[in-house]
Amino acid sequence: MSESWDDYAEAWDNMPDVVTYANLAFESLINTVNPTGLRILDFGCGTGQLTERLSPLAAEIIALDSSPKMIKILQSKNLPNVNSFTTLLTESTQEEHKSLHTSFDLIVASSVFGFLPNYAETLQLLAKMLKPNAFLIQWDWLKTNATADFGLTEQCVEHAFSNAELSTTSLSQPFALEGQGQTMPVLMGVAQKKIQ
Repeated sequence: MSESWDDYAEAWDNMPDVVTYANLAFESLINTVNPTGLRILDFGCGTGQLTERLSPLAAEIIALDSSPKMIKILQSKNLPNVNSFTTLLTESTQEEHKSLHTSFDLIVASSVFGFLPNYAETLQLLAKMLKPNAFLIQWDWLKTNATADFGLTEQCVEHAFSNAELSTTSLSQPFALEGQGQTMPVLMGVAQKKIQ
């Protein structure tokens, strides 16, 4: 795998597995939460595959990614209710970007957390950005054995939700993709912000 997501940006939207993953994630999302009229944060949005599908329904989407080239492609799509920018999420970047000052009705993260070295800490930052009773939904490759170099286990997600003071609503495997001679299941975690 490349060192930089920028290296994938140009071809990303033309990869069949990427499109299939986004379609299935979106389908599982709308079967879980009604995104109509919501203010949504798409964390790790890439080229905006999920953002594009949510845009006609959402009131506003803030789309963040660490890859400048991925964000440039998303911005070229000219989605009217989407504000996208490149950043790594930290407490200081939350303070710098005014669009992150208002809480969100829904945060989505599609195939992001399993690639982060600091999943639990990032989740805690995101949880603070949710309105009371709002939802965070994540999709990640299910880690099926200890030697896998990416993905998350159900226990890891549940523990991270708890540490971020989020209530686990559900953990499921809504779909899987076939690749490299194997079935790769996707873990969907749905959490809700507890009322303080």
